[in-house]
Formats: sequence, C-alpha cells, structure tokens
Amino acid sequence: MGERHGTIRVALDLLRTQHEGRAGFDRRQHSRLTGLLTHARANSRFYRRLYDQLPPDRAALADLPPVTKQQLMNSFDDWVSDPRITRANLEAFVASPARAGTPFLGQHFVCTSSGTTGHPGLFVHDPGACAVYEAMSYRMDLAWLSGRQWLQMLYRRARWAVVVGTGGHFAGEGWIEFERRRQWWRPNNWRAFSLQMPLVELVTKLNTFQPAILTSYPSAIEVLATEQMAGRLRLRPVIVELAGESVDAAGRARIAAAFGELVLHDSYSASECLAMAFDCEHRWLHVNSDWVILEPVDEDYSPTPPGQPSHTVLLTNLANRLQPIIRYDLGDTITARPDPCPCGNPLPAIRVQGRCDDVLRLKAPGGRTVSILPLAVGSVTDETPGVQRSQLIQTGPKSLTLRLDVRPGAQPERVWEQSCADLAAYLAAQGLPDIEIIRSPEPPQRSTTSGKFRQVIAVAPRN
Repeated sequence: MGERHGTIRVALDLLRTQHEGRAGFDRRQHSRLTGLLTHARANSRFYRRLYDQLPPDRAALADLPPVTKQQLMNSFDDWVSDPRITRANLEAFVASPARAGTPFLGQHFVCTSSGTTGHPGLFVHDPGACAVYEAMSYRMDLAWLSGRQWLQMLYRRARWAVVVGTGGHFAGEGWIEFERRRQWWRPNNWRAFSLQMPLVELVTKLNTFQPAILTSYPSAIEVLATEQMAGRLRLRPVIVELAGESVDAAGRARIAAAFGELVLHDSYSASECLAMAFDCEHRWLHVNSDWVILEPVDEDYSPTPPGQPSHTVLLTNLANRLQPIIRYDLGDTITARPDPCPCGNPLPAIRVQGRCDDVLRLKAPGGRTVSILPLAVGSVTDETPGVQRSQLIQTGPKSLTLRLDVRPGAQPERVWEQSCADLAAYLAAQGLPDIEIIRSPEPPQRSTTSGKFRQVIAVAPRN
C-alpha cells in the first residue's frame, strides 16, 4: 500500500507542476538537483571523491565532471549509496534469468544493459524512483489519449503487450514483470512477449491476447506491421509505442499504414532512467524535466547549441538516490528544439537518434527470406556465459561473422563454441538451419564515424 501511496503522491505533484507551467518544472528541478548532490556527497564514496575539490554548496551542473558507464561500473561498490548492495550480490542475483522483475532485497528494481558504448551496465532503482517512473507513465497517457481512447482502454482492460528480448534482466521484460507484482489486476492484463520466439508463434500469441497497448522496438513493430498488412496479425491497438531504437520516415510510414497514424507514439527511456520523454502530435519528445535532466554536448562535453545534433547526451536522474546518476554519458545523439513546441507543452522538446542496429534478412531453405530482429539475436550471444560483449555482422544471405569479447578468466575456445551453438540453435528455431557462422579474429568494434557501438550490422546485399 505504501508503494501505491508513493505513486499517487508523485502523480498529483506531476499534475500540479503541469498546471504551474515552466516555472514549476524549473523550481522542482533545481530543488531536486540540490538534494541529489547533497545525498551523493554524503552517501556515495565515488561522488565524494569526484567532487572533493568543489565547493560543498555548488549545484550548477556545468561545474560537475561528467561520468561514464565504465567509470561507474569499475567503482560500483563505492558508487551505490546503500552498503548492503554490492556488485557481487547483484551479479549473483541477475545470474538467474528467472528472477527478472523480482524485487531485489524485497523492494528494488534491477536491470542490465550493454548500451551504445558497448560496456555492460548493472542498474538498481529504489522504490522512490519506481514510483516516479510509474507516475510519469500516467503523464504520458494523459498527453496521448483522447476521451474516446480512454473508454477504449477501459473496455479492453488496459491490456499491455511488451515485445522485447527476454531471458535476462533487460529493462523491458524486467519492468513489466516488476510492475505485475504491484497490482492485483496486472498479471492477466500485462504481458511480456519474447522477441526470440518464431514470428509465426509471436503473431498467434498476440492475436489471442489482443493488447490495447503494443510496445516494442521500431524494428520489431515494423516486422509486425508487415504481418498486420498481410492479415496474419489482427490487432486493434489504442496505442502503438515505439521505444529503444530510432526509426526512419519510411519505416514509420509503414507502421502507421498498418496500425493507424493516430495510435502511433514514441517514448524515450533507458536502463539508467525508465521514463525520460514522450512525444506530442508534432513528433517532438518532451523531457520530464522535473525529474530528468538531459544535456546535449559535443565530444569534449561542451554544450551543443539548440537546433544542432549533439555528439552525446549527459543524463541526470533526479529520482534515484540509491544509485546516483549525475551527468552520465548516455551515448545517444539528441537535438534540442531552440523554440517552444507548437503543441503548447512547456516541457523541453528534443529529437533522439538512438541505437541503429540492423534487421538481418537471411535466406531459408527454399529461398524464403526470414527477418531476424537485432535485439533478439543480440541477446542470444550476450546471455552466453563468459561473453563480455558481442557483435554480429551479416556478410551474405546465409552467412554471419561473430566478434566476441570474452570476460577475464573465461576460456575463449569454450565461450566461442557455446556462443556458436546458442546462435545456431536460435537461428534454427527461426527456420534458418544452415546459416554459416564465421569466427572473427577481431574484437567488437565501434563505428569509425560516430564512435558508438552497433551490435548487429548488415553490410551485405540482402537478396
């Protein structure tokens, strides 16, 4: 009951803030930032050392040094503000995929991420942060749904299907499982569907479930849109939510043609902060700036002028005190709108260029083309014991090259053999029993142009 009261209190404050306009957002942001910095100095040994030479009362973000995922992971036990939580006990917890969405120490949400920089991450969100994330989903619904759509949602019992990579502690599956435990009506009405299952099976299960809300990566929604247009998928969603990847205009048009332009929406979340921004009718993403700060910056971390794409973006999560994230290099490219959005929403408006992995299109026996989703195939090798990081490159219609970065202490030959076997088994389940998997002598590489990491790349002709 306490958790529900926390969410309700945050939701009511969100409504008051919206009514107060930009001044209300700015006042809360400043107050929460000051509180977060005070807490981090007092309870995180990592930040105490990092800010040692700064005046104790300083709250200006520009004076604080940025941090990276690798930095924080290397200092994990000094970073977290609760000594009961260590990297060792968290890694033991996430070693079992069956625990995905189970509260850690009875109350915290845990998720893992590889991210665009290629360094694995382990994130813990305290109950206060979880209440904020849930309340901000209500803000999103209020912005997106008309009165008629609210009635449709109620009639459809708000059934929510999240189509994501499963089998690990990824944020998508983990969050929906975590939330299912918080309300009696959610177990039957909220469900995660695995991207790893064969497409025919996924379509059948979605047709049976008939979600009011369908959430997935654009690459997956685009494949489902093809099934919808062909009549094999028969959904009538009130909301189709695109999250986790970028989508080009052509891909968006195909999705809209299948499901309807009015139901199509974008959101922006990350394992480090689960509810950062949501779109408006002008296709700008509005940042929840009372709880989230996003700073577009150039390669040297100097501010990127509004209207220009940044090299990366620095995230400050004002909700999570357990694992303070302050000026954290998130790795995405964003563009901040230089003027007020014509929709009238006072929240800052941005556009995001996130991860851009490719859909693989491989030839099955008989010549049929099978689409393989990047998040699904990437999770197969990521979950192989001993794999630190993987990169998969399509080199032909029936061939893939696999690059592996092996964890310290693991046996490279054994890791390669297991990764190859896991990948071959997954592809066979998708109707691709004879795909050649080639071992690359090179480790996973970043893009030579953007410096960012792409896990799944199609560089060969797809026909």
